[in-house]
Parts: sequence; structure tokens; C-alpha cells
Amino acid sequence: MCVSRLAQPITLLLILASLAGCATSSAQPPRPRGPDPYFTAMYGPHPDEAFPLPATDISKVDPRFLRQQVPYPTYEPPGTIVVDTPNRYLYLVQGDGMALRYGIGVGKAGLEFAGEARIGRKAQWPRWIPTSDMVAREPERYGPLAGGLDPGLTNPLGPRALYLYQDGKDTLFRIHGTTEAWSIGKAVSSGCIRMFNPDVIDLYNRVPEGTRVVVIQAQPPMEPAMPPIDASMQMPAEEAPLAF
Repeated sequence: MCVSRLAQPITLLLILASLAGCATSSAQPPRPRGPDPYFTAMYGPHPDEAFPLPATDISKVDPRFLRQQVPYPTYEPPGTIVVDTPNRYLYLVQGDGMALRYGIGVGKAGLEFAGEARIGRKAQWPRWIPTSDMVAREPERYGPLAGGLDPGLTNPLGPRALYLYQDGKDTLFRIHGTTEAWSIGKAVSSGCIRMFNPDVIDLYNRVPEGTRVVVIQAQPPMEPAMPPIDASMQMPAEEAPLAF
């Protein structure tokens, strides 16, 4: 009788150990580290482009710089582009307190420009010519490219460019793609406002010429919208120097 009572706890322990082993073997494997599959698909290849784009490497990108819808209270009307250079964001205002937010890299020209403008021109796979200031500042780097660089995967403007105008004149300020995805979220030596190539394609498809753009260097815009511009915008010569 005593032996039987001692055997019962031992048997129970063996059963529990067996069940624990089953639970361990059926547990889900740990989720692999890396970008969310949602963003991996968003920044995947674009094989149908004039120059097929490979997937963008976002493995080392802070997720806050990836394209996403976020709350964004502002007086700006839907459709306005707000470039927040200190925080390295570009917002496309959507209304109802929301905006589509993109991460950006800010170049020297981007840090010097502030105020309001309009998209006076849009270009797919634009040609690029360094400005005279860029050539003078870094002659070894930009001197050989003074004649310009044809569209392609090595072009600093990337697959799309949005050209900003004030009073119908080109400001030489651009929103464009980049060959240096690692630079998104950072301040860089040259250029204006650069975006991941899939992001600048997405923005290009969402906004028409004439879109209002607000570039801020400090506080968010909280003023009424700039009235429409009636004067036609002067288109630049195709070979005019293009800041990037």
C-alpha cells in the first residue's frame, strides 16, 4: 500500500515532464530579425522602369524613415508637401489630421532653402548637370561631370525629380531620388532633398505640377495656405545646371 502511494507522485511527474516536452517541441520558432515584410515588399525591385531598379536595401534603415501614414496636425490643406528638414521628413498632407510621411536626406542646398514654392516641373529619369559651385567646391569629383550625366542607375537624381519654382522661376531646389540609400535620415555634403527611389516614384505619382511645397528649417507651418499662382511657370532649358 505504501509503495503504491509513493509511485503515484512519481508517475504524475513523469506525465508532466512528457507534456512539457511536447509543448516545447510544438512552440513557434523565433521570428527572424530584419525589416518587416510589409516594408520589404514596399521597397522591392521596380523591373518595369526605363532603367530597372533593384530592391532598396533597408536592412540598416531606422524604420521611422520608411514610408508610412502618420498623424500630422497642420493648417496646410490636403495635397500640400511639407519638407521638415531638421527632422528629415517629407509629409504629403492628406487631411483629417493625417499625412503620408517619407524619410529624406538633406544636402547643403536643402539646408539653405526655406519658404514656399510650387512644383514647376516633373521629370522621369532626369538628366543631371552639377552646378558651377559644386564644380568649384570639388573639382576632382565634379569636374569630369561638368558636361552632365545621362539618366540611369548612377545618376544622382535617381528615377524622378520634382523641380521647385518661385514666381515662375526655377529655384534650383529639387526633390529627387538617390543612388545612396544609406544617406536617408542624414545630412549630406551635396544635394537638395533626396528620397528612397521607390518613395520618390510614389510621391511623383501622387502630386501634379503646381503642388504647393513648404520647406521648414525650424517650426512646422501654421499659417494659411499661399494663394494660387496665376502666372505661368517658365520651363528651364533642358541643359540648364540642375542642383541635386
